[in-house]
Amino acid sequence: MHACDFFTCVYVCTRNPSPTEMSVEPWASPQDQAAAEETHTTHTPSSQDQEQHPDKLCLDSFWSEVETITQGSGYTEHDCTRRDSKQSEEGEQEEQWLADAGLSDLIKEDGDDVDKAVLLSTLTRTQAEAVQRRLESYTLSLRKRNKPPPRDVRDVFNSPITQNLLPESQQSEDLPQDSMASVTKTPLSAVTPEHQRGAPKEEFFITDVAYCEQAVIFLKQAKLPQNKILRRKEDGTLPRVICPKCRLGVTRIQDLSHTDMKKVRQLALIDMTALCDLLELEVKRHKTGKRKIAESPLFGVPLATLLENDQKVKPHTSTPLFLQSLLSFLEKKGVDSEGILRVPGSQSRIKLLQQNLETNFYSGKVCWDEVSPNDAAALLKKFIRELPAPLLTAEYLNTFSAVRDITDLKQKLHMLNLLILLLPEPNRNTLKALLEFLSKVVSREKRNRMNLWAVATIMAPNLFLHKAVPSRLTEGAEKGHAEKAADVMRLLIRYQDLLWTIPNFLMNQVRKLNENSSRRYQFYDRRIKNLLRKIHTDSREKPDKNTSELCRTVKIQVGDQVSGTMEFQLNINSRASDLLAQFHRQCLRSPENGKGKIRRNGAVAYPDCALYEVGGNIGEHCLDPDTHLLDLYNSNQGGEWVVKLKPNASRGL
Repeated sequence: MHACDFFTCVYVCTRNPSPTEMSVEPWASPQDQAAAEETHTTHTPSSQDQEQHPDKLCLDSFWSEVETITQGSGYTEHDCTRRDSKQSEEGEQEEQWLADAGLSDLIKEDGDDVDKAVLLSTLTRTQAEAVQRRLESYTLSLRKRNKPPPRDVRDVFNSPITQNLLPESQQSEDLPQDSMASVTKTPLSAVTPEHQRGAPKEEFFITDVAYCEQAVIFLKQAKLPQNKILRRKEDGTLPRVICPKCRLGVTRIQDLSHTDMKKVRQLALIDMTALCDLLELEVKRHKTGKRKIAESPLFGVPLATLLENDQKVKPHTSTPLFLQSLLSFLEKKGVDSEGILRVPGSQSRIKLLQQNLETNFYSGKVCWDEVSPNDAAALLKKFIRELPAPLLTAEYLNTFSAVRDITDLKQKLHMLNLLILLLPEPNRNTLKALLEFLSKVVSREKRNRMNLWAVATIMAPNLFLHKAVPSRLTEGAEKGHAEKAADVMRLLIRYQDLLWTIPNFLMNQVRKLNENSSRRYQFYDRRIKNLLRKIHTDSREKPDKNTSELCRTVKIQVGDQVSGTMEFQLNINSRASDLLAQFHRQCLRSPENGKGKIRRNGAVAYPDCALYEVGGNIGEHCLDPDTHLLDLYNSNQGGEWVVKLKPNASRGL
């Protein structure tokens, strides 16, 4: 979706309900809520200082971890560059980037103009400029190799067929000033006046406008002399981040179908690249060379292979079974251990434990009661280090590392949010499981004496240093390097719930992309399209988008088949939670309908169901309970609503 579409939506919000209208109560992660509660208690200066900067013990632990990695794995910078990390040939990176972004048709001589227009129609101005730069770089490399260049991307943008496809498209520069209110009224950073030093700092996290377009606005504001005094000096503390809640609710990564997530990843790559260009971050993508796969069933095995094997034992598992067992043990026995993750275990015991797990884990003969928490924590770090490719992937590890060079907190979070979306599913799920455990360790700081800085400085080398990708962490023991790497790590831990959501602008772009893909058929036969539309509406008058009362038919699919339907009356305040409440009253608790009841130990339990949006301009979308249904209907009138069991609930039956 073009930038103008976002800005227009934000402008309309001030008058009438719209899909991007923000509700009164902002959405905040559990960590933010916990942090808000803690602000009402009195903190000692010492604990505040520990939060702001890592102490000497943390820094010593950081470089101790680096030394362990370099010695234990035989890591050398020269060896890394020579064997594992392969820099792409000139033009190859751009070609791979275009393929990953779903834009490979731009460099095909026989590419269809309509297909190209559909691909480009959702991009904002800044995103399109990023695509154009990659295409021009690729064209230049082809000229150097004496190959005929592909069609210039400007010909695609300026072609009549593109303009006919989306006549409403506008350039972001033509927007009225009022349409930028939601972004420009948000300060560059939370301002803390002198008389409010003790008040908790807050940051507003806007997701209705593309992150790269927000960066354009912020960079323009930063050049204004009157705004320079508003910038808060970075003191190392992490504020509470407030994300104004969209009327369509919060969309988490697991809420979308694989088809929609593929499009999200393509659009996220374009926005992330545009953001890197604006912030002048030089990020080189690496690809891991072929490596000999370890014979061990657990260590040194690619995550995808490990998951494939585990799913034969436990279908639908999303993280390695070994990692689940290890983290479960540490959560029960390790989170309260003083110095957990920092205190090294016994090398001899760790080696024996690894051998025991590799031999007996899948047979269920491992006795965790005899395991030391420190040995288990050391084994956890070893598991991450010995993955054939970095957990953050060879392609994006350098970009994750580059986040530490971004000065503005919100832009750091923007970049991390996009990078999380770009990770392959096995890596993303494994990282989330790890971060959830680390968050639990931090929450027990009073017992284990491991605050956020301590955990971040110890874990950072294990994620950011890998022999498959060159790293600047081995250049020397500079304090700044350690703090910056640990800073990225603590952002991942602190704001993980926020980072695992899909921003509203990407959801809007996916919907627009799906709409334009179906709209392309209007070039073939408008009469057929009109006939299909007439059949779809059953020859009835099309409801007005502003209708306050509307009856909607909802399908019910508690099992594999659709078992019935339910009528639901819509009004401006109707939410998904209201529909689910009616579903439980009418369909599950009625005496004549016993199919939905599940009896456990003589008690009656009702299945964990959710409302899904299926079809239209989306593939399948599990809705947030706070989704305003009339806004959803106006956003996707062609979609169906289906009440289904949540994936975890269906697998547990």
